[in-house]
Parts: sequence; structure tokens; C-alpha cells
Amino acid sequence: MSHPNYTCPKCRNRTYVVGQMRATGGTWSKIFDVQTQKFTSVTCERCSYTEFYKTKTSAMSNVFDLFTN
Repeated sequence: MSHPNYTCPKCRNRTYVVGQMRATGGTWSKIFDVQTQKFTSVTCERCSYTEFYKTKTSAMSNVFDLFTN
């Protein structure tokens, strides 16, 4: 992907890949294996420098996650 506003802070490349990651938030979510935290990753295609940005999750997606694990 390429965006005119994106520049890698490490190598100044302008192309990147976007991904997602989920993580547990606390003790109860770890016990029940519910990923309550959601992050979007932006990775430089040249040097693999990656930044993570926290995104919002809905209650419905958290309930769905509980039943799919």
C-alpha cells in the first residue's frame, strides 16, 4: 500500500502493509481467553519497522470472540 502522508520514520520508505492484532486486557479476560484489546499495525515494506495503534472494540465482537475460542 502507498499513501502520500505515510513515511517510515526509520528508512523514509512510502509503502506499507496494514494488519491487525488482538490481545487480552486483564486477569479475567486471560482466564476466559477473551481478547479485549484490538490493535492495527502499520509495517514498512522495506525495513519491516512496525507501529501499533490501539483501536476500539465493540461489546458484540468481544462476546463473539468468547464463543469462537
